[in-house]
Amino acid sequence: MNKKYVVPLLMLAAIVTFSSCSNKLNPLAEKYVKAEPQPLEAIGGKVPVTIDATFPEKWFNKNAVVTITPVLRYQGGEAWGTAYTFQGEKVKGNNQVIPQKAGGNATLKSSFNYKPEMKKSELYLTFDAKIKNKTVQLPDLKIGEGVVATSELADAATANPAIGADKFQRIIKEAYNANIMFLIQQAELRSKELSKQEIKDWKELVKKANDAPNQNVAVEISAYASPDGGVKLNTGLAERRENATSSYLGKELKKAKVDVPVDAHYTAQDWEGFQELVSKSSIQDKDLVLRVLSMYKDPEQREQEIKNISSVFSVLAEEILPQLRRSRLTANIEIIGKSDDEISALAKSNPGALNVEEILYAATLTNNAAEKEAIYTKASQQYPNDYRTWNNIGIVRFRAGDLAKAEELFNKANSVKANNESNLNLGLIALTKGDKDKAQQLLGSAAGVAELSEALGVLYLQQGEYAKAVSSFGDIKSNNAALAQILTKDYSKAQQTLNAVPNADATTDYLKAIVAARTNNTNGVIDNLKAAIAKDRTYVKEAASDLEFAKYATNSQFASLLK
Repeated sequence: MNKKYVVPLLMLAAIVTFSSCSNKLNPLAEKYVKAEPQPLEAIGGKVPVTIDATFPEKWFNKNAVVTITPVLRYQGGEAWGTAYTFQGEKVKGNNQVIPQKAGGNATLKSSFNYKPEMKKSELYLTFDAKIKNKTVQLPDLKIGEGVVATSELADAATANPAIGADKFQRIIKEAYNANIMFLIQQAELRSKELSKQEIKDWKELVKKANDAPNQNVAVEISAYASPDGGVKLNTGLAERRENATSSYLGKELKKAKVDVPVDAHYTAQDWEGFQELVSKSSIQDKDLVLRVLSMYKDPEQREQEIKNISSVFSVLAEEILPQLRRSRLTANIEIIGKSDDEISALAKSNPGALNVEEILYAATLTNNAAEKEAIYTKASQQYPNDYRTWNNIGIVRFRAGDLAKAEELFNKANSVKANNESNLNLGLIALTKGDKDKAQQLLGSAAGVAELSEALGVLYLQQGEYAKAVSSFGDIKSNNAALAQILTKDYSKAQQTLNAVPNADATTDYLKAIVAARTNNTNGVIDNLKAAIAKDRTYVKEAASDLEFAKYATNSQFASLLK
């Protein structure tokens, strides 16, 4: 070969070699990628991840287009996250440009819909790369492993549904009034007043209440004078009216053989009654009169100021003041209802003898679910137009785990009458199905229901709003409330709550084990897991895949529990 060609050929080979190297994309090293959190965590039914990637100097080809996609792989499937595309400096496009010489940084955010299988999973980055039109094969990069799914222990089916409460009252208090009217500045009882039907009916009412075995009655006499004659005059006048009324009533009660307590008192100037009558009237300048009452507290000054309103005083004297010259008779009657034993017995033997409030109350007198359901069913047969009967049967089904039947009954209750209790209960059903949007709508229609705060706490848990869940649960002692405290890292409070849960179950013990794991209490982990598994063997599989206990995998006691 001619020597003059040797040097140019060597230079060409070097150029080709350098060009070939610069066109390559090497696998991205794990040290350049960081995924948070580690391990991943299920929040509100999602598994979010934030990935910070660094493209080192001279890694990104000027003509390359690289699409990076996070993928969460688990047994039986995989979930793909959001794809991000990057390009070199010579590529025409709208993607983030990564300079070849300096390199660059990128943040990739993704979220996967949670599945229980994801507790054992691996997070990868996949690469779809091209240099010009040539595909470049880059291996997947593993950047994370496993999902902590503690939040998924939230359980709407264990929340308290809203009962259609009874309005049963053992003692019903009622008051019946009758008035004996007097002429101005007089205290004599007039036969016209004493023979009124109003007085006759009142005395008969007292007699019947006194004779009834399930009623108590007490009588009150309130004598008044109108506020238009001075305090001294009206004090004596009101006192005489009280004495005359007491004497008359004493004789009448004795004649009827009624022995009841009588309390008598008088009010010299009935300003309170005066104000009430004026406010309800349509007299001219009544606002001016009411203003005088609010401005002046001295009775004589009040009286004088009102008399100075000449345009209205004559109307007051004719329409208002005569109504205040009276003795008011009040019969305070207590009606004593059936005893608990009587109600329980009738609910079984003769439910038709109970009114709707009594039969609904009867169901609260037993803790036996079958008996409750039987009573509510009888109530629905006797009172089908009372939504509470259907709602409360639904509650029994809900607590028995028959959610389909419970939902049917709650809808039935709403069809009888739209009500907040059934809306809340349907909201809980929606939460058990993971339908948070529907649940939020239904719970928004449950204002004023006592159980609403607990239901909202479960909703917030499922939405991943843990601080709001803690606030909503307040002092409620339940597994869900403790879970919210665990997820906000208030382990001391969570432990207190779990210790106070009524009717603690396997989930209660399992949550105690999680608290113990997070506070490095090995004995607590073992003891509480043992208790949970003794109550429910499914927690063997749960604990085996739960990253809350990952650091105990080599503990012999822990391992033996999972056999």
